[in-house]
Amino acid sequence: MKLPVVLRALQHTLLVIGLAAAGIYGYVWIGTQWLQSRDNQALDRALASKTREKPVDQGIDTGLIGRLKLPRLGVDAVVREGVDSRTLRRAVGRIPGTALPGEPGNIGLAAHRDTFFRALKGVRKDDRIILETLTGTYEYKVDSTTIVSPSNISVLDPTDNPSVTLVTCYPFYYVGKAPKRFIVRGHLVATTQTTTNVADGSKTELSKKRQLPSS
Repeated sequence: MKLPVVLRALQHTLLVIGLAAAGIYGYVWIGTQWLQSRDNQALDRALASKTREKPVDQGIDTGLIGRLKLPRLGVDAVVREGVDSRTLRRAVGRIPGTALPGEPGNIGLAAHRDTFFRALKGVRKDDRIILETLTGTYEYKVDSTTIVSPSNISVLDPTDNPSVTLVTCYPFYYVGKAPKRFIVRGHLVATTQTTTNVADGSKTELSKKRQLPSS
């Protein structure tokens, strides 16, 4: 077989693989956007509804916690309870065992580096982090970033002052299971308290075990 024929066959094979990969990525991206749109609509309805007592409990029952924004970076994503693979495909997840919105301590939020938290690669000190929830809106400012191993869960430890910790895999463009975790820590600078109703839903079990999510 002549070399040009082999090269053409290789080109065709690589083209097919590339098109298949692009198709899979497109399918996943469209699915993620659709789920985000649905969750955003549910959250907007919840925020616009009549007030009730114990809004945090109501919110956790549905798994819907709120909306996370980093205005300078263009991050705007729904936050749901948990960091299982299904949740992280559709939203930012609250890490079980960390604080809830409105509680003292450290709120841990995780998302994939190739979806909602890709923009964190450009985060800067003093960037605003806004967490809009069913109990109020909480604004934080970024204090620091660090890179840790997946086993280093000390970054999720409770804090004396209200804080937020964002977690994603690192390096951002690593192919395969990333070996590190990228951590963003911020402190609370402003709070606007509200009480709202939420959409109906089944109860979500809250785990007390803290761990950094995998790739």
